[in-house]
Amino acid sequence: MFRGPAAPAPAPRRTWDILAVIALGGGAGAVARYLLGRAFPAPPTGFPWGTFLANVTGCFALGALMVFVLDVWPPRRYVRPFLGVGFLGGFTTFSTFAVEIVDRSSHGAWPMAGAYAAAGMVAGLIAVWCGIVLARTLAGLPVRRRGRRGE
Repeated sequence: MFRGPAAPAPAPRRTWDILAVIALGGGAGAVARYLLGRAFPAPPTGFPWGTFLANVTGCFALGALMVFVLDVWPPRRYVRPFLGVGFLGGFTTFSTFAVEIVDRSSHGAWPMAGAYAAAGMVAGLIAVWCGIVLARTLAGLPVRRRGRRGE
């Protein structure tokens, strides 16, 4: 007899503090992104510098943060949830990036939409890599790690 999917187990009480830390970080990151967007307003057919800068600097910061959280600092319960998930999650935005591409396309600015889409993806990947390399260099770690088999 099929009983349907099991009901999810209630979240352990101990996770509420993590959710609160993520919410605080996310609120702060969203405010920072809003202020950056206000500092760099974009016309409907222009390049959206505010979102582009938020996403690229967020990628850089996340790359650097993960090196410090995973390889340098001792484990801390709230650092990654607050900074990585909360602040940088609220600061960066894929949804606005996508909406801005559609907006440019709907206004007939296809070259700008394509350039923005490509630049955002390429710059984000380069920024993550640069954040990782800089953080590993500052921490005195080798820039390239050997694969799991060679460790």
